[in-house]
Amino acid sequence: MEARMKNPATIIPAAMKPIMELIKAAQSQGLPQELMEMIHLRISQINGCSFCVDAGLKNLRKLGESDERIGLVAAWREAPYYTDAERAALELAEASTRLADRADAVPDDVWNNAADHFDERQLASILLMTAVTNLFNRLNAPIRQVAGSW
Repeated sequence: MEARMKNPATIIPAAMKPIMELIKAAQSQGLPQELMEMIHLRISQINGCSFCVDAGLKNLRKLGESDERIGLVAAWREAPYYTDAERAALELAEASTRLADRADAVPDDVWNNAADHFDERQLASILLMTAVTNLFNRLNAPIRQVAGSW
């Protein structure tokens, strides 16, 4: 496998610094790193970004996550390995990724469930992590960035 081109953020280096700052900001609100990586992994699975799925899996392993939690994040609704708060965060991240799937992109019940578990700054963190992951997915998938190549 070979990428079609280099990652756009490396071709235009001025783009990488603000992207990395956005990630840093998203991770600064006290949410567990494992949750942030679970969000990254799940969104990347939805978007079919093999590079980001590979990176998310490796990052979660480094953080000591179990194979069950990593492997079953795609089926988090049916798997017993996630807390209610994690489920709320994953549901919000999925809805925020699949904006065109329904008329009300993020229904009140999804939002309210997340808001029951997270304060406003933490919700902002989840949404920023979702947005930056979608950004990376939209850079990597079109160029066919090879998993494990960066």
